[in-house]
Amino acid sequence: MTRRVLIVTHSADLHADLVAERIAARDRPAFRLDLDRFPADYALDLHFSAPAWRGHLRHLPSGDTLAVADIGAVWTRKTAEFAFANPDMGAQERAYAVEETQHALSGLLYGLQDVYWMSHPLAVRGAQWKGEQLARAARMGFDVPDTLITASAASAIAFHAATPEGVVFKCMASTALGADRVADEDRVGGGLGTTLIGAAEAPLLEAVSEPPCLFQRHVAKRHELRVTVIGDAVFAARIHSQDDPRTALDYRDFSAPIRYAAETLPPTLEARCRDFVHGYGLQYGAIDLIVTPDGRHVFLENNPGGQFLFVEQLVPELRMLDAVADRLVAGARGRR
Repeated sequence: MTRRVLIVTHSADLHADLVAERIAARDRPAFRLDLDRFPADYALDLHFSAPAWRGHLRHLPSGDTLAVADIGAVWTRKTAEFAFANPDMGAQERAYAVEETQHALSGLLYGLQDVYWMSHPLAVRGAQWKGEQLARAARMGFDVPDTLITASAASAIAFHAATPEGVVFKCMASTALGADRVADEDRVGGGLGTTLIGAAEAPLLEAVSEPPCLFQRHVAKRHELRVTVIGDAVFAARIHSQDDPRTALDYRDFSAPIRYAAETLPPTLEARCRDFVHGYGLQYGAIDLIVTPDGRHVFLENNPGGQFLFVEQLVPELRMLDAVADRLVAGARGRR
């Protein structure tokens, strides 16, 4: 019998909802582990008897039970804060509970043998650092813009002065500026997307200090590409970000009705994108590229857990939900 797919995510993940529907239509239903309801809504029972762990995960509301030996593929979609059944934990008690829960869950996942991963947590972690990505991309033949990471105002000012094309500021970890990690009463600002530092904004560079900031040479755009790698398949969407001033610097303003279209990549570029993602041991990656007015492809970043549903909704012929489901089912079927 085919082993099952385990989806690790949170309860509000629409991507997981839609992929789970497709997996159920193709094979045995996936088991979903919603971390924002774990361990409150789950029972974890593990027993080690050499050479392997045995036991199960049970979803208490539905009764669905997943034996450890029955896990054939794992899709690590999204993380979330744990939820506990006891609402009266003190701060230290909760901190201890979080640590112990993380150890138990990670020990289970990392100890799985002969399992297909999309993608392994260690591979995802190793692939998320922007500075390393740029260096790797350049070594692989991508065009990469000049970039400065600094906590020095003098260095930032000098970089800006020496870059006639202009400079943009980007957040390295999250455009939320940490607002998603603090209580509502502690928030002092919202998100910040890619921001152009022109002559009028140059005096603001005097404030550069802690934490380090990333500045990058501004690259003129004809349009942008979102390249999504799923297993060996590569899906490319052309984003006409220059159609609207709201998306000229950062296409992620979805209030702007810009055009999206399927794109056929040059074979060498398609292979390079696939090799870039696979080079980390990943089976999934979402790469952002700029296409310049003279036709160069400029690498910006790869998100090892990036969203893809918005692209498929705008370009329905890019059937990425099906591709994820097919790859997970094939991966589970390959494990006996």
